[in-house]
Amino acid sequence: MVTATPPIALGLVPGPEVRETAVRAALRTVHDPEIPTVSIVDIGLVHDVRIDADRIAVDLLPTFVACPALEVIRSTVADALSGFGRPVDVDFTFAVPWTTDRLTAKGRAGLLAAGIAPPSAPTDVRCPFCESARVVMDSAFGPTLCRSLFYCRDCRQPFEAFKPA
Repeated sequence: MVTATPPIALGLVPGPEVRETAVRAALRTVHDPEIPTVSIVDIGLVHDVRIDADRIAVDLLPTFVACPALEVIRSTVADALSGFGRPVDVDFTFAVPWTTDRLTAKGRAGLLAAGIAPPSAPTDVRCPFCESARVVMDSAFGPTLCRSLFYCRDCRQPFEAFKPA
């Protein structure tokens, strides 16, 4: 019995298999444009990754609805995945709400490295520079929707704290 193989058009070569682990590894190289010490994986934005024969689809959870960095994140994700040789669809979803529980330990460490206190109740915020608990909130409204402004009474440094959500 002879079986026929499907014809392949000249010049078209089937692309290599794309694995989800490789896509997720590439997503770890995409950093939050407002917090460059934290990847979008470690901040918990990646909700779903789907790989089909002809495309890669990524669903992200925005930290806040009006986050001004969403389009920058979308284009950076598309650029990071372009090397897989397939069209990339990047969408934001509200299928589940993003919460600060999605932050990984590496994400929390990245916040500290940027001088931003990880999320906690305002009474539990510690200074990211000297770890003092003698801090006061200057403003619930920081430079972005997800951060508040604090002042450390011990090292006298102003700092931002990621809001719990």
